[in-house]
Amino acid sequence: MFRQTGKLAAESPEDPRWALVAARDAQGDGQFLYAVTTTGVYCRPSCGSRTPKPENVRYFLTRAAAEQAGFRACKRCRPDQAPLAERRAALVASLCRQIENAETAPSLDALAQSAHLSAFHLHRIFKAITGVTPKAYAAAHRARKLREKLARSGSVTEAIYDAGYNSNGRFYQESNRLLGMTPGNFRAGGVATVIRFAVGDCSLGAILVAASRRGVCAILMGDDPDALARDLQDRFPNADLVGGDAGFEQLVAQVVGFVEMPKLGLALPLDVRGTAFQQRVWQALREIPAGRTASYSDIAGRLGAPKSVRAVARACAANSLAVAIPCHRVVRKDGGLSGYRWGVARKAALLEREAET
Repeated sequence: MFRQTGKLAAESPEDPRWALVAARDAQGDGQFLYAVTTTGVYCRPSCGSRTPKPENVRYFLTRAAAEQAGFRACKRCRPDQAPLAERRAALVASLCRQIENAETAPSLDALAQSAHLSAFHLHRIFKAITGVTPKAYAAAHRARKLREKLARSGSVTEAIYDAGYNSNGRFYQESNRLLGMTPGNFRAGGVATVIRFAVGDCSLGAILVAASRRGVCAILMGDDPDALARDLQDRFPNADLVGGDAGFEQLVAQVVGFVEMPKLGLALPLDVRGTAFQQRVWQALREIPAGRTASYSDIAGRLGAPKSVRAVARACAANSLAVAIPCHRVVRKDGGLSGYRWGVARKAALLEREAET
């Protein structure tokens, strides 16, 4: 904790605050403010204004203290307002509410006009904070709203229009991708949807593989085969779960073979279901080569959303396709293993085997 002082920096050359000011280091923001005696202005440590001479600098802990000493707020870094990151986050949050409350998704130009920003600048800020574009956020919200309406509405048609679709035809073009089944079947909790599954054994324990007509929709690992089957049933409470035949068990054997020997590769048709951001994360994970790892911040950077590290971690945790979508290849920034849905020991074993190939 820094102590408030009105002394000139030249009298305390060892003061660590000067290094933060000279480097315009944002780590000092929120810890102290500095004022320049020759301009009468006080700033945040990260301010992009011209670097003052150290002998002209005074430090303050609060805005009130700086103003009581006769200094005024810098018009560039605006230390009398919330930090820029907080202001941008609040702005994007209000735009998200605007998208959610609109009957039809507002255009990028309309959002930019309400935010008093250019469309390009708004698009960049929105994606940096949420990880997706305004258009993708609107589409994901509409899909989520549709699922809720299908569960409560008296008819599929009513749910389609309530969710913001302008026509049945437009919706049905997207329904299979959004729901993974017909809207009528989704509304009934997956009834009439056939999902085949089988449980096998590997050196890491039990492994369950399930597939719809679209492709493999779940690869689950654990110690208890019955618990894996219950997990699958919870995902599709009204689906027709059918034990796999000999042909399907060959698919399970293929997955088990990949777990034991990653060099064999795993090319399967997948039935991937998730939000727009989750699907972007999962696609980025599939692009990590076997034997290599990436940090959560690396993935966020590749998506063009460097501040969405926690959202990336949540997307990894939501992945239900073990090894096919290799969330085990994502590690902490320092290289350490973090949580893994199927156990850190399994994560370490998978990485060790891939490193040997």
